[in-house]
Amino acid sequence: MESVVYMSSCAATVFVGALVIVAIMLMTLLTSLSVMLQSCKSREAGVVENNHHHYRHHHHLQQRQQHRYDYDYCKMAALNAEISSFDAYTLPEFCKDAAVKYIKEGHYMRELNDSVSLVENYFHGVVPHDGGHDVVLMDIDDFLPANALHTSPMLYGYNRYGCDDCVREAKHMKHVFLIELYTKLESGGWPLILLSRKPEQLRDATVDDLKSSGCRGWLKMIMRSDEGMKTDTRDYFLKQKTAIEVEGYRIRAVISSHMDMLVGSFIKAQNFKLPNTLPVAPTHAII
Repeated sequence: MESVVYMSSCAATVFVGALVIVAIMLMTLLTSLSVMLQSCKSREAGVVENNHHHYRHHHHLQQRQQHRYDYDYCKMAALNAEISSFDAYTLPEFCKDAAVKYIKEGHYMRELNDSVSLVENYFHGVVPHDGGHDVVLMDIDDFLPANALHTSPMLYGYNRYGCDDCVREAKHMKHVFLIELYTKLESGGWPLILLSRKPEQLRDATVDDLKSSGCRGWLKMIMRSDEGMKTDTRDYFLKQKTAIEVEGYRIRAVISSHMDMLVGSFIKAQNFKLPNTLPVAPTHAII
């Protein structure tokens, strides 16, 4: 006899329904497991990416902090070297890289613009008095054409950083800014006395350079005699300032990018220190 299972129609319906429900639950479970697995993979990838992004951000921040430290350190080192009349060879090698970044990243142009603005703002509030005896001293070695200074960035090894062009461009912009400043002061009625570290034999060439740059009407121009060429530039400028005041002039302001012209005991004079493109001692650069 064959084994037979007898089931009513109602029981069959319940049985089939139960099978369908179990099948649906299994499919739901498989789907949930698949979604959870995908979510875990995405979360793990996100953690790795976030860690990588955090590392890159931290590394970039460290580089910026190191660059900021290098720039600040080298700026102070260059300033102290200039005060002591040392030349650029006394600075650490990495300061050359910092100096190049200082120019390439636009810091020099911003500082130059701010410095010239300070000078202009000062002279907006004052006028010359004392019958033409109030004078302004300007360092003409700053704003003569760059080729007149006979300075090459290759002398200090900046060509290895690929910055010959940016140095020349920075010097050109300094020339443009200071010629414009000279014109404003001269048109404002300020008597201008021009001082240079160059020898007296170059007077005619210097006058030609000044005139070709659009400079006119200076009160006097002082070049260095043969004896003066043997003197430290700080002593030379101090002596010239003293002689100017002995002649009856009152020095109202001194404008230069080099410390050797700004030193001295002339507390009544307003000194304006303009930024330099590179840490270069002026005596060695010009001579």
